[in-house]
Amino acid sequence: MPPLNRIARQSYLRHVRVLSLSRAATQGYVSVGSLRMRCALGRSGMRALKREGDGASPLGQWRMRRVYIRADQGVRPRSGLPMQPIHPADGWCDAPADANYNRPVRHPYPVSAERMWRDDHLYDLVVVLDHNERPRVRSGGSAIFMHLARTGYTPTEGCVALARRDLEVLLARVGPRTKLIIG
Repeated sequence: MPPLNRIARQSYLRHVRVLSLSRAATQGYVSVGSLRMRCALGRSGMRALKREGDGASPLGQWRMRRVYIRADQGVRPRSGLPMQPIHPADGWCDAPADANYNRPVRHPYPVSAERMWRDDHLYDLVVVLDHNERPRVRSGGSAIFMHLARTGYTPTEGCVALARRDLEVLLARVGPRTKLIIG
């Protein structure tokens, strides 16, 4: 019999796939094992060569780095990913010429930076992907996340967006080595 203090190692998915009918599609499915969950994609569909502001979801394999949660908007989900609370001053730099391009920043910030604490609640639950992380390429695309979908799964600016329930189901099955495969 194993010792009582031994913790069973959690088995996380190795990869999660994002599928669509075409590269131009603005909606698709996230495939998690035998589950398929509807998702919204970028307004320009999916592209291999992602550029800042093009509205495309980047084709490729991306690690899920961490989860930001807005603690005042629901229960903390289970996940093998590190979690961090979002604060009202949190932002994400999307100014290609700035030294903090595609990195978290604090508002007020002197150049363009997306607000993480949003009135539309799309970022109440956000998974940061390692797209354009190392090396960071100027204008290579910033703030590529998995986040909550709008009603009707309207297109994103390049992220993958799911219903809250579906994102929580996904988070319970992923860990730091899980890759999101777009395309």
